[in-house]
Amino acid sequence: MLVMSASDISKSYGIDAVLEDVSFSVDKGDRVGIVGPNGSGKTTLLSIIAGENSPSSGSVYIRSEFSVGYLKQKNHFFSGGTVLEEAEKNFEHFFQMEKKIERLAEAISDHTSSTFDKDLERYSALMEEYEKAGGYTYKSELKAMLKHMGFDEEMQSKKIEKLSGGERTRLALCCMLLKKPDILMLDEPTNHLDLSMLDWLEQYLKGYGGTILVVSHDRFFLDRIVNRIFDMSDGTLVDYRGNYSDFLVKKAERLEVMRREYEKQQKEIARQEEIIRRFKQHNTEHLVKRAQSREKRLAHLELVEKPKLKQERFKLSFDTNYKSGNDVIIAEDLCKSFGPRQLFRNASMDIKKGERICIIGDNGIGKTTLLRILIGQEQADDGYLKIGYNVDFGYYDQGQMLLDNNETVLGEMKNAYHLYTDTEMRSLLGRFLFFGDDVFKQVGALSGGEKAKLSMLKLMLSGANTLVLDEPTNHLDIESKEVVEEAIEEFEGTVIIVSHDRYLLNKIPDRILELTPSGIVEYKGRFDYYLEKKAMMEALDSEMAEAAKAVRQEAVDKAASAGDFDFIPLSAEEERQLRKKKEAEERRISRRKESLELSIAELELKIEELETEMCKPENATNSIYMREAAEKLEDYKAKLDDYYWEYMEI
Repeated sequence: MLVMSASDISKSYGIDAVLEDVSFSVDKGDRVGIVGPNGSGKTTLLSIIAGENSPSSGSVYIRSEFSVGYLKQKNHFFSGGTVLEEAEKNFEHFFQMEKKIERLAEAISDHTSSTFDKDLERYSALMEEYEKAGGYTYKSELKAMLKHMGFDEEMQSKKIEKLSGGERTRLALCCMLLKKPDILMLDEPTNHLDLSMLDWLEQYLKGYGGTILVVSHDRFFLDRIVNRIFDMSDGTLVDYRGNYSDFLVKKAERLEVMRREYEKQQKEIARQEEIIRRFKQHNTEHLVKRAQSREKRLAHLELVEKPKLKQERFKLSFDTNYKSGNDVIIAEDLCKSFGPRQLFRNASMDIKKGERICIIGDNGIGKTTLLRILIGQEQADDGYLKIGYNVDFGYYDQGQMLLDNNETVLGEMKNAYHLYTDTEMRSLLGRFLFFGDDVFKQVGALSGGEKAKLSMLKLMLSGANTLVLDEPTNHLDIESKEVVEEAIEEFEGTVIIVSHDRYLLNKIPDRILELTPSGIVEYKGRFDYYLEKKAMMEALDSEMAEAAKAVRQEAVDKAASAGDFDFIPLSAEEERQLRKKKEAEERRISRRKESLELSIAELELKIEELETEMCKPENATNSIYMREAAEKLEDYKAKLDDYYWEYMEI
């Protein structure tokens, strides 16, 4: 079923054309990934579809019965409430229904009312509607969604104005998913998500019942989620079926066909021009007419456009001024806390020259802080850190906080590397796609991708032999990410990277170090190996726990049946101490058994009394009482099960 289509959409800002005659259609259940270089019009297209922007020409059609949800990259929330209050706004319809249910419950409590039958009918219908809409599950769904997006109970009470940019983006994503629109449009949803959040989001979107359009530079995400790719460049859109890997193959095949058609036509044009030249050379009336006829045909020939085989890419390479010693970093038991909150402890690593190390971990675990400790910008609370001989760090910070927003692009570079002439520096900036007057732009006015490239240029000129990179592919389009990855692969020095970019994690590292609250876990391989090893370790832990439980139960059963715990010969003193412990344990168990029997009897009586109360007619129609009573009954029964289980073990 067609849910959306666009016909000849064009959009211009002044003389700059962002979109030119873009057309497409989307069916129900499609998962469309929109890719292309920065500035190719991806966000503009989403904003036009969402109705927040108007096309210069063309039209968009969306079926009227389908709701549309649009997650922007930024500018989320203007309210002054808390995280929980903002998320709860998505369930306002449930709150309204609950108020109506409460009013109707109060009305039908009076059996003598003249509207009793009518109120009871409305109450029953509303309760059924409430249940079908998910009224009994929305609270647990809300809590689960917030938890998966990194908002624990403490964070849920945090004021929105105190959230970081990344936290606001995660909250906006959470709120959009809770709305469950028929058509879900997401602009870079994987920014600011750690690996566990990314995995959860992918699983959620795979099971999502609606249609999805997503702008993303996350190649791993696109491979796992989408079944179509809209490739945007130079204001145009080309539709490919399949995920991102399929798209790469099909695009290469399409460009090759276009190249052959173009070259074939150019050869034919050259052949015809040569024939025309020869005809004219003879200068006879007959041949001149034939030449003119061929010229007319050439003039009306529909020319095959020369395919643009490669986007213009910035050129990046890292060179070292001198080599470091073999030992680059030795760290043992590093610990770091901020006030009462401990980020990590017992973090140890041994990094050698030439290694490519990737550090991963949950958001807020302290990965950036660890990098800053390693390069000397932060001090550890405890532990040992040794930096090797001749180690020269080059640091890329993900927030570009090392750039001066009040400087121009050229001024920023000249301040850092003043020995370069303006001409030399402008030539270097040209390699990074800062052309003409671009070099006089203020740094604060640059996009995230432009700031990232400027930071990369500064790093390239530093000559450092040890690169420390904090999320180096954030804000970059796919072409630029590939440039950075190629430069890292060719670099002869040491590289330490913090990243959530799973495509990079599958391409760059020799080792992955996972930072946890209790230390660092090492994986000697890339991301696929990490996933495989992690799954094996989790399965092994589960098996060991089950095996230990079975062994323990078997030992208890044997001891209980034999009445003998003395498996090992003991000395007289050891036997006396063991007997004392055994007798003390038996007395403790006896007391606990009596206590459990009393608790079980009391709890069973409470359950019986509560069930009797719930069956009374005056309570059966009171929805608020019934809901609270049902929750209390569930708690009683759960506690009773725990008591019975402990009693049976004893």
